[in-house]
Amino acid sequence: MSKQTDLELEIATLLVESLNLEVLPGDIEPEAPLYQDGLGLDSIDLLEISVLLSKRYGVQIKSDDPDITRIFTSLRSLCSTVLERRAD
Repeated sequence: MSKQTDLELEIATLLVESLNLEVLPGDIEPEAPLYQDGLGLDSIDLLEISVLLSKRYGVQIKSDDPDITRIFTSLRSLCSTVLERRAD
């Protein structure tokens, strides 16, 4: 199990609290899938995450984003996107 970065723990906490997930933020494996099999999120959850990230970090993730699949691959890829786009 790889260690979460501070941002990964912060976003994991945001996900757990806002989506009422039955997992501890620190137990979310950074490389584990977020969608379906992994954390079990669905498209509505991903939309909610997009809204949360927009409000919290000013990061825009639209449903027609060409990188949408990569962005929501894992907690780590989601955090990488936040870091990349927050700097813009």
